[in-house]
Amino acid sequence: MTDDPDLPNFEVPVGLLQDLEDLKATVLALTAQVNALAEGADAGSGSGETSADGEAAAGEEPGDEEEWQVPPFILLLDSPQYDDELRALIEWVEGVLVPGYLAEPSADARWCPEWFEHPVAIARLHGLWLAWQELTDPATCGYTGPSVWHRDHLDSCLRELRNSTGPFAGCTKGEHQIDHRMPGIVPSAWRQVQD
Repeated sequence: MTDDPDLPNFEVPVGLLQDLEDLKATVLALTAQVNALAEGADAGSGSGETSADGEAAAGEEPGDEEEWQVPPFILLLDSPQYDDELRALIEWVEGVLVPGYLAEPSADARWCPEWFEHPVAIARLHGLWLAWQELTDPATCGYTGPSVWHRDHLDSCLRELRNSTGPFAGCTKGEHQIDHRMPGIVPSAWRQVQD
């Protein structure tokens, strides 16, 4: 193969050389892709993300910037985004969760029809809804997602919300009470003693 006297003379099958050349080409192509992605990430920090060819990223107009990669947690939003997210959450809770998963409320399994006035309930139900959106889509989690959602999210969320000490503890069928969980006086061990 080579005339270099320092290298041993090996008989290399022709097919192996072709495989090596294919591997080299694949490695070069992957290296080029990694470099293009790295350059794209660096260029993405400026306005108007463009690729190495100067074209806008697929599906984006120059100057468009994504605000969120994933849905934001509701307690981090300000109006009007908070209001829009709460409206969508109410639709899901009233359209999916209540008819499909909530039995008749009782002293042992409370539910407040005005749950959207309880901040703790909003936070827990929003987290449950975000998990539902992800785990009921086979493209993101496969076919076991709904089972995982029931086991890891639904059961524990409902247990906490409907518990006799949960956010609906002061609500009964005829009465709604929001402030029942507000703490009273700070425990004396936390207060500084003043002489």
